[in-house]
Amino acid sequence: MVRPAAMIAACAVGLMAAGQGRAAERLGGEQIKRAFEGNTVTGLYTGSNLPFSEYHHPDGRVSGHNRDMPNTDACWITTEDAVCYYYGPHETRRTYCFTIETSGSLTVIRSRPSGRINGLARIEPGDPHGYAGKAEWVCDGLISQVPPMTRRLARR
Repeated sequence: MVRPAAMIAACAVGLMAAGQGRAAERLGGEQIKRAFEGNTVTGLYTGSNLPFSEYHHPDGRVSGHNRDMPNTDACWITTEDAVCYYYGPHETRRTYCFTIETSGSLTVIRSRPSGRINGLARIEPGDPHGYAGKAEWVCDGLISQVPPMTRRLARR
C-alpha cells in the first residue's frame, strides 16, 4: 500500500510544479478513459488525508482500496466529462462522479457537481500493486458493453 506521507510529498511536488507555469488541463470522458483504463490511480483524499489506490479494469471493475478498505464491489464508467464510481448492490448502491484535471504528473479529482477538490493523485502505469487478481465481481451497470449475442439473452 502507498504510504500517506509519501503521497503527500509527491502531491506537494506536483502542486509546486503546477504553480511554475503549468496550466491544469481538464479531461473529457474519453481522455479520462484512456488515462485510467488498465492503470492504477493512487492518491489521498484532501479532507481526510486517507489514501486510495485503485486499479481500473477495462471491463469496468475497480480493485484495490479506498480509505484503506479493500474494494469488494467497485465499478467505474466515464461520461462525457467525468468518471463515475459505484459501490454496493443495486438496492443500496452509492454513486460518486468526478471531473479530472491534470498538471504534469498530478491528477486533481473534483467532486461533481460541486467542483470541490476531493483528492490528489497520480496515475501509475498498469497494476504495480497486484490488485487485478483480487476483483471477483461483475459490474452489472455496464450491461450495454456486453457482446450482442449475450444482450439478446439478457432481454428474455
